[in-house]
Amino acid sequence: MVNLKGRDLLKMKDFTAEEIEYLVDLAADLKDKKKKGISVADRHPGKNIALIFEKTSTRTRCSFEVAAHDLGMHVTYLDPAGSQIGKKESIADTARVLAGMFDGIEYRGFEQSIVEELAHYSKVPVWNGLTNESHPTQMFADLLTIREHFGYLKGIKLAYMGDARYNMGNSLMVTCAKMGMHFVACTSPKYFPDEALVAECKEIAAQTGGSVTLTSDAMEGTKGADVVYTDVWVSMGEPEAVWAERIPELSPYQVNKKIMDNAGPKAIFLHCLPAFHDLKTKIGAQMGARFNLTEMEVTDEVFESEQSLVFEEAENRMHTIKAIMDATL
Repeated sequence: MVNLKGRDLLKMKDFTAEEIEYLVDLAADLKDKKKKGISVADRHPGKNIALIFEKTSTRTRCSFEVAAHDLGMHVTYLDPAGSQIGKKESIADTARVLAGMFDGIEYRGFEQSIVEELAHYSKVPVWNGLTNESHPTQMFADLLTIREHFGYLKGIKLAYMGDARYNMGNSLMVTCAKMGMHFVACTSPKYFPDEALVAECKEIAAQTGGSVTLTSDAMEGTKGADVVYTDVWVSMGEPEAVWAERIPELSPYQVNKKIMDNAGPKAIFLHCLPAFHDLKTKIGAQMGARFNLTEMEVTDEVFESEQSLVFEEAENRMHTIKAIMDATL
């Protein structure tokens, strides 16, 4: 019997395959109840959670707020200007202050060490909404989306295109290794994940029947893939000058129709969003004009295709975050 009460969600390495599967199962059950109009507001009535956002987000904030309300809880949102964490008040002191008022704390921001320190000093569960190194809540949404489409997880081949050095590449590699899936980082060697983490994930995969592969050959890496995944080429908070370096180096790893045709016959496209698939955003328009592009990490043709499950994936953030909070509270 899996019991996650009181547990933090900081990174995927902290959880066993059984615990991950349990949370995906719980999310599927809560999603089914939501679709049928069955209320779960009696699960955690009157509880309060704090959302600390040093990096703003549409999906993460909305997912936590809707999930909390569905579970009968109240939410306090602290934006970058609304918290003194690390500025006038230390992380340790912030954790102890909030833990005295709230039943759970979400943090979305910068270094992994910040959310780890929050958890160390907090007596209530702490959930990582995103750090530079890790994005665990996104992983559960991805797993639920993949399982809904294929009916299983073990043996799925997932090809990640683009910059695999940070939170998405790291988290997907760990998650695939844990779940017996086949992870491929398909990018220039400059953008491969950390060697130590790759070695660790290969050891995990050897026990679960999965695998970890690094390749700079886009066609080889995506051949027969069940899932083709990408993310923006420049992460939140990075300087604009980085675009000039990343665009020419990562353009060979754009997800387009040729890549999707090279993947498996039932292949799906996933993206944690937001995506630069057209010029309808302020940054997209600026970078498009500067570099003479109309689309970046994914073409609009793929993004809007039937293979694209990005909006189902985005919705699943809410159902899986609901499961995480329900299980840990």
